[in-house]
Amino acid sequence: MNIIFKKDTWQEIYYSLRNNKLRTFLTMIGVGWGMFLYVSLLGAAKGMENGFDKLFSGFATNSIFLWAQKTSIPYDGFPKGREVHLNLVDMDMLKRKVTDIDYISPQNARGSFTGTPGEAMSRNGKNGTYSLTGDYSVGNKISEKKLIYGRYINDADVSGNKNVVVIGEEIYKNFFDSKKQENPIGKSINIKGLFFNVIGVFRVKKGGGLENDQTAFIPLSTYTKMYNAGDQIDMFAIVSKPNANVNSVEEDVKQVLKTKNKVSPEDTNAFGSFNLGKEFKKLTGFLTGMQLLTIIVGTLTILAGVIAISNILLITVKERTKEIGIRRALGAKPAEVRNQILLESVVITLSSGLLGFMFGIFVLMILNAVTQGQDSFPFYNPTVNYGNVFAAMAVMVVLGLIIGMIPAQRAVKIRPIEALRTE
Repeated sequence: MNIIFKKDTWQEIYYSLRNNKLRTFLTMIGVGWGMFLYVSLLGAAKGMENGFDKLFSGFATNSIFLWAQKTSIPYDGFPKGREVHLNLVDMDMLKRKVTDIDYISPQNARGSFTGTPGEAMSRNGKNGTYSLTGDYSVGNKISEKKLIYGRYINDADVSGNKNVVVIGEEIYKNFFDSKKQENPIGKSINIKGLFFNVIGVFRVKKGGGLENDQTAFIPLSTYTKMYNAGDQIDMFAIVSKPNANVNSVEEDVKQVLKTKNKVSPEDTNAFGSFNLGKEFKKLTGFLTGMQLLTIIVGTLTILAGVIAISNILLITVKERTKEIGIRRALGAKPAEVRNQILLESVVITLSSGLLGFMFGIFVLMILNAVTQGQDSFPFYNPTVNYGNVFAAMAVMVVLGLIIGMIPAQRAVKIRPIEALRTE
């Protein structure tokens, strides 16, 4: 298309747009607004997705938390209301019978979400009551602690029944001089009349996670001896294999435990659970749906804007009937007239899209600056996939060409004699 490289072509487009500034501006708003919505909403949806990924960073999102309750259905000679329990020996049984389990972490706890009171702790005359959890080293794989001092519990701590403790930052601030950044590693605190050496301090980000920094973690074996719990367990944290169906794993685990404890297969109350994998899947499904809705809304808005451009060009062709007739009379070919109108359509469409794109990126930059460094709301680093944006631009240009064919064909059909008679 040699017409693109002709200076006269661009001068004519410039003068045509300049002579109809208000009309051109109002026409460009439609396409520009569509691209703005496409970029800003898609970026915002990505920001929310990044925010939730950040919020759950360090967590095994394909995990299930399971605990024992009371039966609600009489079964096999046992009345309803019977208490059932989880035991350490259940771990090996579950791993053997439910092959989609990746690993299991048993936990015993006081305080926090357990409904039991916390444990009194003290150091050098300072006192406090905090949550206390007995854990295995694998527990840190399910919910990774952000350590600011030391390390987490390891297998040697558990097998040796050691009196070691990993404390949350709030406990550290109460018992140690945080302003002077006192190193607590190797120093001790008193828990239930026993001295525990501090081996680590962890921090929980604000508004995030399933834990808090007013919790202390000790080896499960030590916890069991302190409270004479035997092999009884409060809760299992179960992580499924990467490609396994988390819902199926949850159901299989419950059925195995029901069989072992002689609980009715229909009893839904005997074992309680929280399926983080299922909830996380709902969340990601919502975010994916939001992105899809954004693409649909943005595309339809762009299409509406492109159609508006076509209507405006039809009016422009009608106003320039005499001009087109003169050009035809002077020897302009129909293809040249058609290409001129199509080029105007593409220029308006592309310019509108670029302006909408730049404004959308500007809004995302503002959102990123406003939400930088805050953890109270799951929103982080809103970005757009430039491949998607360029694809939208390409579709927009193609639509501009297709829709532009309507006024272009009308211009071609104008007969020079009739055009010259037009007032």
